[in-house]
Amino acid sequence: MAFETERRPLGVYDGALGRTDAAPIDAGLRQYMLRVYNYMASGLLLSGLVAYFVANSSLASAFFRVTETGRLAGYTGLGWVAILAPIGLLFGMHYAVRNGKNGMLQGLYWSFVALMGVGLSNILLMYTGVSVVRVLLVTAIAFGGLSLYGYTTKRDLSPMRTFLMMGLIGIIVASIVSIFVASTMLQFVISVAGVLIFAGLTAYDTQTIKNQYFEVQGSSGENASAIMGATSLYLDFINLFQFLMMFLGQRRE
Repeated sequence: MAFETERRPLGVYDGALGRTDAAPIDAGLRQYMLRVYNYMASGLLLSGLVAYFVANSSLASAFFRVTETGRLAGYTGLGWVAILAPIGLLFGMHYAVRNGKNGMLQGLYWSFVALMGVGLSNILLMYTGVSVVRVLLVTAIAFGGLSLYGYTTKRDLSPMRTFLMMGLIGIIVASIVSIFVASTMLQFVISVAGVLIFAGLTAYDTQTIKNQYFEVQGSSGENASAIMGATSLYLDFINLFQFLMMFLGQRRE
């Protein structure tokens, strides 16, 4: 979901066009990034509200097999649909971007984050509320620092892409293996590797979204680009939070 773009430095000479006017570009970039973060934050808020509502209502039994003590024991058929449906919505969002359907993209984005909230409600069933809040705070602080680094660094982070993608594939494969091979050590390795991979992706995606602005500024695709950028950062935050919960969260008794 990250965009590949060519970096255009601010305030430098640009061939026959002369020196670029950095101030207007900086203002436009700030507004663009603010839009990205607003979409992302609103998506996280909606996901959190949905997760809380599902976990604390009778709807939980429609998506999850829950014990008498309220602990998660597995997923129902509808639960698996809710967990897998966001993948289809992501494909739909890319279709909407390619075909310039901004209204459709907006609807799919809010549907995506709402369905993600259904899946995330399992965390509230598995872990204590105190540990969820604590890890959420740690995630927010870490994400903020990593995203700020990606935005401000002069270092080109694009060489990290191959390593991060390979690491992500490795985590997916290891997670599938862990379903059939119960190993505490494997789970620990997956959680640590997941934190490192999505920490890197947070910085990389932020820089990539920043660079993307110079490709879409002033065009009809600027808002669509902001939504897709917000989706990338939303997924980075959610995955970072989930992997941190794996070894910092306190499970319910």
